[in-house]
Amino acid sequence: MSEHRSTDGRRSVVRAIVRCFLATVLSGSCFDPLCDSEAQRVTPEAQQIFMDATEQAGITWRQFAGESPDRFLIETMGGGAAFLDLDGDGLLDIFCVNGGETPRGKSSSPVRNALYRNLGNGKFEDLAAKAGVDRIGFYGMGVAVADFDNDGFPDLYVTGFPFSALFHNNRDGTFTDVTEQAGVRNAERWAASAAWFDFDRDGLLDLVVTNYAQFSFADEKKCEIGGVRAYCAQTSYIGMPLTLFHNEGNGRFADVSAHSGMAKLVGRALGVVAVDVNEDGWTDLFVARDASANLLLINQKDGTFQDVGSEAEVAYDAAGVAKAGMGVDAGDVNEDGRPDFVVTNFNDQYHSLLVGAGSGPYNDQTVASGLARLTKKFVGWGAHFIDFDNDGNLDLLIVNGHINPAIESTRMNVKYKEPPLLLRNDGNTAFRDMRERAGKVFRSNYSARGLAIGDWNNDGRADAVFTCLNGPPVLLKNISEPENSWIGFELQGTTSNRDAIGAKITVEADRRKLVRWMTGGSSYLSSHDKRVLVGLGPVSAASNLRAEIRWPNGNVQKLTELKPNRYYHVVEARPAP
Repeated sequence: MSEHRSTDGRRSVVRAIVRCFLATVLSGSCFDPLCDSEAQRVTPEAQQIFMDATEQAGITWRQFAGESPDRFLIETMGGGAAFLDLDGDGLLDIFCVNGGETPRGKSSSPVRNALYRNLGNGKFEDLAAKAGVDRIGFYGMGVAVADFDNDGFPDLYVTGFPFSALFHNNRDGTFTDVTEQAGVRNAERWAASAAWFDFDRDGLLDLVVTNYAQFSFADEKKCEIGGVRAYCAQTSYIGMPLTLFHNEGNGRFADVSAHSGMAKLVGRALGVVAVDVNEDGWTDLFVARDASANLLLINQKDGTFQDVGSEAEVAYDAAGVAKAGMGVDAGDVNEDGRPDFVVTNFNDQYHSLLVGAGSGPYNDQTVASGLARLTKKFVGWGAHFIDFDNDGNLDLLIVNGHINPAIESTRMNVKYKEPPLLLRNDGNTAFRDMRERAGKVFRSNYSARGLAIGDWNNDGRADAVFTCLNGPPVLLKNISEPENSWIGFELQGTTSNRDAIGAKITVEADRRKLVRWMTGGSSYLSSHDKRVLVGLGPVSAASNLRAEIRWPNGNVQKLTELKPNRYYHVVEARPAP
């Protein structure tokens, strides 16, 4: 009996190895539990990391892409999502950007955005129409949330084609379209992502917009895959420059794209993240571009920016090829105190992990980290560093989805709808796919695009929401058992911009230093919880927990005698005269 069972076991192992080999050859990754000694079999949903809370929350809105026989590329690219506390009640609400109609892609009902108010009991109600942000009059793409006038309430910048819109929060649950008087229409441009940041440290948030490509519904491009009408490659479209708006402080913005040098940076730009790259106290930009060189724009402190992407070795891959960059995020993935970057790309290119190395070029850790193997067959969009288990190591959440439904007729290992990825950082900058434990959503397939991160139930565990083409968004609730401690910071600038975008937070706990930034933008078309959540690992309440905040204007503020497992509202101390 024992010999028979042993033989069966050996046969099972052999079969698993064969399955793994075939899967690896075909797709570059293996999902069989026996292929990874650390992988676990599917556990009951109640014991998994994330649950799909969409239906339970009452979210029924659906994105409309205007998909048509004309196959306009814009139909494949939207839309964004955002977490924001619209009414200051301490609960994160959700905004989702709809697409729009195309000449032959018409909707049976009005195309509307969604604004879901968090009721605090796991339920949400859609207030978009009442708030005045449901209709935008153009093809919608992304959203950037920030308090641009420092009045304590978040405002919305919605990107799209052929223009974009700025909605001012009236502090009563409604918004007013102030696009024209603010001067931020960005007319005749296909705008993708946007990021708020204070590039001149005057305490007012400025706005950078990534413009994708020259586009017109009158310019019909025709391409085929296997004899079937398909979307043309991005290289069929000529790129556009970035737009930079300077906040003048009177409700108006000035277009300073030419003076800043951004008007000459032509390419197909998509994702953007604002973070201080070189530790000089001035916020810089990383821009992910599609079949155009990525940009690393260093703030010159005089209103101009210098692109050092090539010197930093983040513009191209090792073969000198510009990848199809979509989403981007910044975070300290290896605990050296410097920002590293993740960039999502097209299938067969791998999503990129670029690790900072001081003053020298970035190290491409895509292969060494396992990201190449885990992402080879996917087309990536939204991406964000997320410490889902609060162990202090930054993990990755990435959403994927191909653009061409016809791809499955020509590729066995590439699908149109693809699963999201939850990748756990082992503390040595090596990632492991948590598919078997992450939750049912991560074993399902979607045409996902925008991804936003936020703790929408205030339990100290990072949650998420992502949008899908022609379908409902997916709201994720982190239901993992809390084994580690955490601490959260809600920053309020005084001489700095009120949202404290550009701030650096260093937390010290049990001889460990954890660095996080209040970034602008990041991911793809989306905006995130303005609070900074820091996983601490197994830290006790008696630990000597302290933090240092370097505010966007350079002020440094120290916090001592902190306690874990709570959020702190920190107001910037005014420097002594």
